[in-house]
Amino acid sequence: MRIHFIAIGGSAMHNLALALKDKGYDISGSDDVIFEPSKSRLDAAGLLPSEMGWFPERITEDLDAVIIGMHAKADNPELERAKALNLKTYSYPEFLYEQSRYKTRVVIGGSHGKTTITSMILHVMHYFDREVDFMVGAQLEGFDRMVHLTEENDFIVLEGDEYLSSPIDRRPKFHLYQPNIALISGIAWDHINVFPTFEDYLEQFEIFLKSIINGGSITYNEEDQWVNQLVEACENPIRKFPYRTPEYFVENGTTYLETQEGPMPIEVFGKHNLSNLAGAKWICQQMGVDEADFYEAISTFKGASKRLELLASGSNGLAFKDFAHAPSKVQATTRAVKEQYPNKELLACLELHTYSSLNPTFLKEYKGSLDRADTAAVFYSPEALAIKGMQALSTEDIAKAFGRDNLQVFTNASDFEAFLLGSEVDNGVLLLMSSGNYGGLDLEKIKALYR
Repeated sequence: MRIHFIAIGGSAMHNLALALKDKGYDISGSDDVIFEPSKSRLDAAGLLPSEMGWFPERITEDLDAVIIGMHAKADNPELERAKALNLKTYSYPEFLYEQSRYKTRVVIGGSHGKTTITSMILHVMHYFDREVDFMVGAQLEGFDRMVHLTEENDFIVLEGDEYLSSPIDRRPKFHLYQPNIALISGIAWDHINVFPTFEDYLEQFEIFLKSIINGGSITYNEEDQWVNQLVEACENPIRKFPYRTPEYFVENGTTYLETQEGPMPIEVFGKHNLSNLAGAKWICQQMGVDEADFYEAISTFKGASKRLELLASGSNGLAFKDFAHAPSKVQATTRAVKEQYPNKELLACLELHTYSSLNPTFLKEYKGSLDRADTAAVFYSPEALAIKGMQALSTEDIAKAFGRDNLQVFTNASDFEAFLLGSEVDNGVLLLMSSGNYGGLDLEKIKALYR
């Protein structure tokens, strides 16, 4: 097959392009800008466009398919050319479904935890050399790339993102996969730019449940009020498997999972990660891995990339960096670190970076999310607000939204870095949470404090 990618440099798109090339497909692509690591990986595979920009002449009648990424615009000239030639055009999730039409599709959904749960499942399968196809949003230890497609594998494991499919397909990605086996980890309002009310957001998960094929299954976190409510109301002829956080305890900075064979030390920590583990166990059992084997494999799981990543550890303390940015994730991550190190002073820092987090209407959702930290700081860039054309925020707005009088708020990257470098470390714990980079924070300087 000859396939052309419009916006080939995206994180998910370039991984799909590489996976299809491995299958023997003839791949081409365009983009207006490509960043690392996509650029180097495409170049190494001979797929890096020779020139940046959009070139309608690259869209020819002999193409079997065109795949369009979210980075492209609806009026993209290459897309217009594909329409004029009546070529088959797919969004990323549409094409993944076509590639997995005759496989058992395992789709992991939820506002939080889906990357970690998907990663746990793949870790277990990899541990036992069980070959499955997959698509996951984070880089995993032991995996070269995060999309793998074959003709022969029976299962495909898909991270089910609720964000939009493409600029011309406004359906959430996870609506398109039609799972045989599905999971919902939790529901907490996110993507306010697409789902302006919680009711709009909740409806997407209701549609996801209805998309599970007849006779399929839903594994769900019964500790989440909204998940429980939706699954109980679902009248689809599917099997329902509830899970909850297993028993565990923390001792001397190590988390132990209670199992039938006795306490088992694990590499990850935090109530949310133990809940994720319980969900992953149910899915793995449905894929043919028994409980004892699951525990053996999961004891070596160190976590998904960018999720509670240990930056530095030494006599001066510890420093972690986490991708958390939504309110529920910020609260869960902060609680997890404080629970793991209850006798250490916790400095938790959050960057407000996304459209949702900078929206005055949504900001109040962060109330109480940093309460478990001994010292808490928030950084945001007024320039980012201006670029996004959003309403200006004051430091008072931020402090009020978080409901914390002693919250330290920074709007200048240099001041924020100086604050971190001047903080009393004293065998404490630093937790940095962001989907951005704090305006260019020098992490090497920060790491040096905790060695």
